[in-house]
Amino acid sequence: MATLAPPLASPSRGGPYVLFARAAEKVLRPSLILLVQRVGIGAVFFQSGRTKVEGLFTVPQTTFDLFATEYKLPLLDPHTAAYAAATAEHVFPILLFLGLFTRASALALLGMTAVIEIFVYPDAWPTHLSWAAVFLPLIAFGGGRLSLDRLLRLP
Repeated sequence: MATLAPPLASPSRGGPYVLFARAAEKVLRPSLILLVQRVGIGAVFFQSGRTKVEGLFTVPQTTFDLFATEYKLPLLDPHTAAYAAATAEHVFPILLFLGLFTRASALALLGMTAVIEIFVYPDAWPTHLSWAAVFLPLIAFGGGRLSLDRLLRLP
């Protein structure tokens, strides 16, 4: 896996800041960063998915109403959109937590983020851009060493 940053100068030439940076490089390995990204962004979407269902996975009328009034996606009727969103917000985060099909799961949720940005909440672009910043390394580098992808030797 490619490193995310170039190596720093010798600690003797930079003082305490370089010592801190060297320690951070040793502790904050790319696999740990990717794990934190997977769990962090997965939790955002999973929690959102839980607000769309009752019990284990019953989509209530209030969710259909939300998709009919506030979310109003073009080309999809509210029932289809509600089921698709609730399913995606449960399945893809769980896959991210496990580090299984990480690239595909991150890409799917990035696509969902784009739909939300374009059709639902266009003024929330700073939030959506921060989500994209988390998804892009997961798409580029996969789940890292601490993932089922790595264990199963998936790309």
